[in-house]
Amino acid sequence: MSDRLARARATGVLAVLRAPSADAALHAADALIRGGVTGIEVTYSTPDAPAVIRELIARHGDGVYVGAGTVTTTAEAEAAADAGAAFLVSPGTLPDLAAAMRATGAVVMTGALTPTEVMTALRLDVDVVKLFPASLGGPAYLGALRGPFPQAPLMPTGGVTPDNLADWFRAGAVAVGAGGDLANGASIAAGDWDDLEARARRFASALAASRAG
Repeated sequence: MSDRLARARATGVLAVLRAPSADAALHAADALIRGGVTGIEVTYSTPDAPAVIRELIARHGDGVYVGAGTVTTTAEAEAAADAGAAFLVSPGTLPDLAAAMRATGAVVMTGALTPTEVMTALRLDVDVVKLFPASLGGPAYLGALRGPFPQAPLMPTGGVTPDNLADWFRAGAVAVGAGGDLANGASIAAGDWDDLEARARRFASALAASRAG
């Protein structure tokens, strides 16, 4: 196991957090963490994402694995890393951006869907290939990619639910990213933190069950 991936593997589930304000993002993240999901990907579609990252680390310390998502520019990568982001996630794979992300020292996760895109990401030496949108092919598609790329660290994002969580890991996922079924946008907009906590508990239970066999 790569030391750089040890925390991602141990965390298992990264909540893809998109919120209308920094305050809503913090409340949402706190609820998810209370529910047992300690991997938080604060996307750049959230206002003041670096400030949210910095505050979550101040509140929870080593108890959380916090990173930035929807990273599309070098400036975003650097700002997130300066705020303490442990990992950086981009929806696609661009050589210059991947290099800038790697230069920060954070764990680098870049998006791919096709075999050619997976090869590109691996050639750029990213730490994790984010399979996105994973809902298009499901666990079977991730499993198929493991044929030509048996050692590739693949992380599906999109279409991950508590019901199919074990299927993704059986197919070979190093971790999973979960958006709407976990960090639900409607619940965040409504300030329904109890619902988010309950969703996190379902994911945490599903993860524990998948690891128990």
